[in-house]
Amino acid sequence: MDFRDSPTEQAFRREVRDFLDAELPSSVAHRRTEWGLFNGTGRADQGYADFFKTWTAKLNARGWGAPAWPKEHGGGGLSVKEQFILSEEFAWKRAPRPGGIGHGWAGPTIMVYGSEEQKRDYLPKIISGEDVWCQLFSEPGAGSDLASLQTRAVRDGDDYVVNGQKIWTSGAHRADMGILLARTNPDAPKHRGISYFLVDMKTPGITVRPLVNMLNSHEFNEVYFEDVRVPASHMLGEENRGWYIGTTTLDFERSGIATSVSHQLIARDLVSYAQEHEVGKRSLAANPHLRLELADRAVEAQVESLICYRIITMQERGEIPNKESSIAKLYSSELDVRLAVTGMHLGGMRAQVRDFDDEPSLGGKLARFYMHSTTSPIGGGTSEIQRNIIATRGLGMPRG
Repeated sequence: MDFRDSPTEQAFRREVRDFLDAELPSSVAHRRTEWGLFNGTGRADQGYADFFKTWTAKLNARGWGAPAWPKEHGGGGLSVKEQFILSEEFAWKRAPRPGGIGHGWAGPTIMVYGSEEQKRDYLPKIISGEDVWCQLFSEPGAGSDLASLQTRAVRDGDDYVVNGQKIWTSGAHRADMGILLARTNPDAPKHRGISYFLVDMKTPGITVRPLVNMLNSHEFNEVYFEDVRVPASHMLGEENRGWYIGTTTLDFERSGIATSVSHQLIARDLVSYAQEHEVGKRSLAANPHLRLELADRAVEAQVESLICYRIITMQERGEIPNKESSIAKLYSSELDVRLAVTGMHLGGMRAQVRDFDDEPSLGGKLARFYMHSTTSPIGGGTSEIQRNIIATRGLGMPRG
């Protein structure tokens, strides 16, 4: 593992830093986005939404809106290391990046499996931000065991008629399009009877219902399909081959360095909080137990960055991280929880109050971060699933 940039990479890092220094407003750079909060309520304001639209256009002009995409599809065509540098520098500056299901999942999958017509229809709207995408995979009885999904798609002339339910669909209430896995052959083995569709979320028969979490925040949804007609031309790839399309490993910007940087920033914020607050007349930073706990979190955030560097080094060599990606996901999501717990220890009784006034101090953000962190070991593959992968593929242990 070589931590040094080549001369070309050094020049690119300077280019990114110069761009951020010149173009990123200080009001945006000072937002503590690593805490998962835009303001006291966790909701983005209209001024920020207007800024983000202009910001996206500037990034797209450089190909940085989708840096891993080929240039012919509107991306940057950056190397693996350049993608890493871009993500790292943007994370340190708290600079927003376009992303989500469209950039990270739908677009790359369409590039690999889509027809020329599908690429022409969908990719430009993902790059421009015109179309927002969601992922319609998980079901009430098919989460970690996704291949057990029961949503049906039955061929009827030039359409497929879809019936079923999806759950935990992030952003479905704002999505224009969705990537859908549905069963097209119920008699085939469960992995071989699934097809992959590109679905217009405004199609009649689709109902999106909110799942409001304990933060009173609406991010997830349940989605119902009742006789929804999806054109056969919207199937991606071959019929009954959707499982293999859905599980294709697309190694675009998967190092996780942005999360690692966020955790390092949170650790710094917690240290500052301890230095600025007192219990009685004694600084929190003077408490030896809290000092050790803060030191642990800071060291763990650095360890996480080393895991990310290992993954990026493998990708540079043309290797595909497998167990390494599971190690990174497991470590990162559980560190999220440990950071939140440390924040609650620091805040004491103060940490039980949620703030909605965007006070300069972390204040009630500690409570919001703690509640939000409970989702980290679940989303994107549970900690239990990651441990199984590490055990079988990393340690060679037999399946239990």
